[in-house]
Parts: sequence; C-alpha cells; structure tokens
Amino acid sequence: MTDIHIPPLAPEIIFHIGNINITNTMINAWIAIAIFLVLGILIKRSTRLRPNKLQNTCEFFVEAVLGYFDQVTGDRKKTLRFLPVVGSIFFFILLSNWLGLLPGTGSITMGHNMLLRPANTDLNLTLSMALVAIVASHVYAFATIGIFTHLGKFVQIVNVVKSFKKFKEGIGAGLISVFTALIEFVVGLIEIISEIAKVVSLSLRLFGNVFAGEVLITVISALVAAFVPTPFMLLELLVGLIQAAVFAMLTIVYLTVATAEPHGADH
Repeated sequence: MTDIHIPPLAPEIIFHIGNINITNTMINAWIAIAIFLVLGILIKRSTRLRPNKLQNTCEFFVEAVLGYFDQVTGDRKKTLRFLPVVGSIFFFILLSNWLGLLPGTGSITMGHNMLLRPANTDLNLTLSMALVAIVASHVYAFATIGIFTHLGKFVQIVNVVKSFKKFKEGIGAGLISVFTALIEFVVGLIEIISEIAKVVSLSLRLFGNVFAGEVLITVISALVAAFVPTPFMLLELLVGLIQAAVFAMLTIVYLTVATAEPHGADH
C-alpha cells in the first residue's frame, strides 16, 4: 500500500539563520520575491516609448488589473493610488500559488522535511498580508478624510455627549437623541470587531483554499499514476488565480470604503 505523506498544517523548519527559523514556505516566498525583483529590473532597463515584447506583456496585465479595480473604485485616480498595495498583493499571491505547482514542490526533501512548499499554506504569511491590507485601508483613510473623521466611524463618544444637549429642546427630543447616539456608539464598536473579522476571514480563506489544494494534489499523486493528477493541477492554476483575485478585490473594497466620507459628513 502506498504511503501518503499529508503535509502538516505548520510549515517545516529547514535551517536556521541565527535565532531565525527558515521554513520551506519562506523559501518559496523568497523565490517569488526574487522573480519579481529580476522582472522589475529587466522591465526598468527595457522601458522604451516603443515598447518591446516584455514591456507589452507587462502593460497588458497591468491594464487588465486596472480595469477590474476600476469596477470597484469607479475612479481611475483612486485605482492608481491603491495599485501599489493591491497590485503587489495580487501578483505576489498569484505567483506564490503557481510556484506551488512546480515540479519538486512537496517532493524534494531535506532530511525528513519538504524543501519547497506553497508559500500561502503558511498561516503566518496569509495573516501578515491580511494585516497589511487592513492597516493600509486605515492609513489611506487617515490621509484622505482625516484622522478624526475616520476614527469617528468607530468611536462615537462625542455624539453621545452632544445628544444630552437636546434635552434643552424637551424631554422627548433628548431621549430620542440619546437613544440614537447610543445606537451609533454600539454600531461603532461592532465596526471595530468587524475590522478584526476582516483580518481573520482574509487570512483563513486564502490559507484554507491553498492548503486544501496542496493536500488534494498530494493524495491524488500518491494514489494514481503520474498523468492522472494533471487535470487537478490545471484546476489549481485556476484556483490560484481566483484566490489572488478575491484577496485583491476584497482589499480594494476595504480601501475604497475606508476612504469614503462618512454618511452625513456634508451636514
């Protein structure tokens, strides 16, 4: 009977640099970063008014991404403003997912551990990217609508204090004003919880889908012949693209919503 080695949930430590543990998922992430670095240098050196094939290809993909992002922001200026964060996240996740399908990933071992493993099967990485996405949304909001205006979406204490002044207009008006302010205060607390939930949902969604795909391909490859897993690997190419697109689109939604003026701000 064929032994099936199911990859563990936690990444495996390959070696150490000082007190830092270097895992197999980190190696795949470094490979992706190195590819982007080399590609960026090549594009910068070959940029011309009359683009070559490499520049044309990159411009094609960037324009396609900008078109999808425009559907969320509704404004090309906003899209270009968010592109450094959202575009980097999209292409990094996409390349990391696809690198996990290269021959040798999951099969080459060092000692008893896999040398290469898809980067997004590391919850630490997906959690870090989710934190970057959510923190970036607040940084952009601070720069766009102001610190106090943005914080006012979450902390409504000022409205509660102001509501008591309505008692000068009568008990009924005062009670309604205080009740409304208390509701807004509770809604603000719920918004704070929702920000934490965004980090959890973004990270777990990406981690869960990529890890499940890795397990599926591992099991199928161990049970059947070499060519049978091919359709599943092609399916994982599509899944990798979808997961990168979902993560990026949710990030740009959060950025767009966070930088929007709160309701009633004009009044």
